[in-house]
Amino acid sequence: MNHQLYVKICGLSTPATVEAAVAAGANAVGFVFAPGSPRTVDPELVKTLVARVPGNVETVGVFRNQPLDQVIDIAKRAGVGTVQLHGDEPYSDVKALHEQGFATLRALSIDAYRALAPAERELWETGRILLDAVEPGAGVTFDVSELLAAPPAGTWILAGGLNPGNVAHLVQTLHPAGVDVSSGVESSRGTKDSGLIEAFIAAARSAEATAG
Repeated sequence: MNHQLYVKICGLSTPATVEAAVAAGANAVGFVFAPGSPRTVDPELVKTLVARVPGNVETVGVFRNQPLDQVIDIAKRAGVGTVQLHGDEPYSDVKALHEQGFATLRALSIDAYRALAPAERELWETGRILLDAVEPGAGVTFDVSELLAAPPAGTWILAGGLNPGNVAHLVQTLHPAGVDVSSGVESSRGTKDSGLIEAFIAAARSAEATAG
């Protein structure tokens, strides 16, 4: 029997879109704390949003090349249960976050993943990894042919340019453990659309049902 596909909706910032994601059956909701993104939110806002999320839905804070003590401080203030590292952070940061009680997700661009030495790749693949396009959040897909030929070991999540129109095909083709979307469910850059969130989750689940 297949495990349920993990579906994460990232870059949320309003009660309505958080509630839409939860109601439609998302497994995880993500909040961006990395500076410089149109989706960056402050931890105090996220704390109010996390309060709306039931305990069976993962809450994820997304960080990129920020000091570890800052990451821990923001994540604790926001009340998220999981930290997603989306930069050049070393594996020691993951261990430190686990010691602080956080689950982790390691996001890597396909180029960064490709460049990993075998031992390093093996280390990251002991946890959950998220494979993204070269420019995260830009809504651009990447060539998935090499993933088809040699998928990552362990639990991996597909991101980068996913939307309600292409997610079903990619799930059926690549069989990732999960999918992650941000710009693909936006009506304009940085603005999530509840209808697109619902459509994305329905499409992902339809592919899962077909695969099962």
